[in-house]
Amino acid sequence: MSEVMNNPQGQPDADAERLQNLGYTQELSRVLSLFDNFSVAFSYLSPMVGVYSLFVLGLGSAGPRYLWLMPLVVLGMLMVALVFGELGSHYPVAGAIYQYGKYSVSAGYGWWVGWLYGMALLVTVASVDTGVVGYVTALSDQWFGTKMDPTNSTTILVITIVLILIQTTMNAVGAKLMSRVTALGVYVETIGTFGVAIALAVVGFHHGFGFLFQTAGAQYGPTNPLGMNFHGNWLTGAALVAILAHVYIFYGFESAGDIAEETKDASRQVPRAMRSALVYGGVASFVLVAGLILATPSSAKGYASVFAGGGVPGILSELPQWLQDFFLVMVIIAFFSCGTAVQGAGARLAFSFARDGAVPAHKWVGHISPRFHTPVNAIIIGAIVPIAFSLMVNINPSSDVKILWFTYPKGINALFVLVSFGVSGIYLSFMLTVIGSMIARARGWVPEGAFRLGRWGWLVSWLALAYLVVMLINIVAPTGLSSPRAFFNYDWITFVVMVGIALVGGIYFVIARPDRALKAHLHDELEPTAAERE
Repeated sequence: MSEVMNNPQGQPDADAERLQNLGYTQELSRVLSLFDNFSVAFSYLSPMVGVYSLFVLGLGSAGPRYLWLMPLVVLGMLMVALVFGELGSHYPVAGAIYQYGKYSVSAGYGWWVGWLYGMALLVTVASVDTGVVGYVTALSDQWFGTKMDPTNSTTILVITIVLILIQTTMNAVGAKLMSRVTALGVYVETIGTFGVAIALAVVGFHHGFGFLFQTAGAQYGPTNPLGMNFHGNWLTGAALVAILAHVYIFYGFESAGDIAEETKDASRQVPRAMRSALVYGGVASFVLVAGLILATPSSAKGYASVFAGGGVPGILSELPQWLQDFFLVMVIIAFFSCGTAVQGAGARLAFSFARDGAVPAHKWVGHISPRFHTPVNAIIIGAIVPIAFSLMVNINPSSDVKILWFTYPKGINALFVLVSFGVSGIYLSFMLTVIGSMIARARGWVPEGAFRLGRWGWLVSWLALAYLVVMLINIVAPTGLSSPRAFFNYDWITFVVMVGIALVGGIYFVIARPDRALKAHLHDELEPTAAERE
C-alpha cells in the first residue's frame, strides 16, 4: 500500500479543482483540518457510548474473555476502512458511500446505498440521544435532587428533543463549530476511557490479568448471569453473540468522507482520519473494557451484582462520589458529541442527495446558508426525522404481539426495534459499497487519489467483504426469542425492519425514479475513457 501526494501543499484551489472534475462547485466552507475530520469520525464511533451501552451484554454473553473478540472486529473493519479510504481519496465528495456507489457501479446502485445508509444514520441520531437520558436524569437527581424517571416516555422525549435542537443549532452555525464540539468529544472520550481505567486501577482491581482469559461459566445456562444458555459452547455459541457487543461499536469512521468537501486536502486527510479514528477507538475501547472487567467484584455474588446494578455505573460506584459525578458528565458529553457528529454526517448525505436531484424538494433540501455555508435545511431534516422516530418510545406493548409468523416481544418499545436497523443498515450499506468497489476494479477502475491500495486492493477488498457478510448474517439471523441472540435482534424483528425499510425505498424508487436525475451527475474527468482503457 502506498500514499501518493498529488498536492503536497494541500492548496484549497486543488480541492476545488478536484470537486470541479466531479461536476460540482465549492459551496461548503473548506475549513476543517485533519484533526477536525478525525474528531467527527471518532466522535461518531464513540467508544464510551458503545462500551457504556453494551458492556453488560458483552460480558454477560461470554464472560471476561469477550474482550479478545474486539481485535477481530477492529481488524475486519480496518479492511473496510482501507477500501473506503481509497474510494474517499479518489472521490472526496460530501455524501461519501452514496457517492462511492454511484461512481463505482451506477446511479441507481448509489441511490440504494445512500438510502439504506441515510436511514441508518437518522435512526442512530434518535438512538444516541435517547440513550443518554438515563445518565442525564441520574446527574440531575444527584445534583439537584430531582426524581425523574428515565423510563418515562415524556422524560425521554423532552430530553431528546432538547438535545437534538441544540445539536441542530450547532451543526447549522458552521462546520467549524461542529468540529469543536466533536474535538471536545475526543478529549472527553480519552478521559472517559483511559481515565476510567486508570482510576479503577488506582482504587484497586479485584482480579489479576489472567481473569481476562476466563469465561466465568458464561457458556452454561446455570452460571450465565443473564440467563442465556449456550449449552457449554463458548466459541460457536457465546462468542458469536458476545462479538455483537463490539460489532455495534466499531463504525462511524466513514463519516470522515461525509465532510470531505469541508476538509482541506481531503484526498489525503480523509483516508488518514478514517484509519486513525478506527485504530484509536479500538485501543481506547480495549483499555476501558479491560479496566472494567478487572474492576468487577471478585466474589460470585459480587460479580452477579454488576449485572443487577446496571453494569458500568455499578463498577464505578467504588470510586469517590465526586469522581463518579465527573465521569457521569464525561459520558453525557460523549453522547452529545456523538449525536452531533452523526447528525452532521447525515445532513451532508441529504445535501449530496439533494444536489443530485435525488430526493423530493431537492432544491430546498440542498440549499446552502449564505451566512454559515452549511446545508441548513438538510440539517433541519436531520432533526425532524429523529424526533419523529423518538415518538416511537410510546409504543410499548405489555404482552407479546403475534405478527404473521413471528412474535413482537412485550416490554420492547418500538424505538428499540427501529434502532436495531441502525447496525444492520450500516453493515448492509457497507457491504454494498465494498461490492461496488470490486465491480469498479473489475471493470478497470484505476484509483487516482492520494491514498491507493495498489496490488493489495483485491486482497483487502475480499477480506472486507468476507467480514461484512459474516457479521451481517450474525446480526440479523433469527433464532427465536428464547435464543441469546434475541438480546440483540429480537428474533425476526431486525431482519423484518431491514426488509421493510428496503421496501419503502423500493416503492419510492419505482415511482420517482431518482436514478434518472443522478445520471446527469456521473462526471469524473480523472476517469479514463474506454479508448484509454483499451
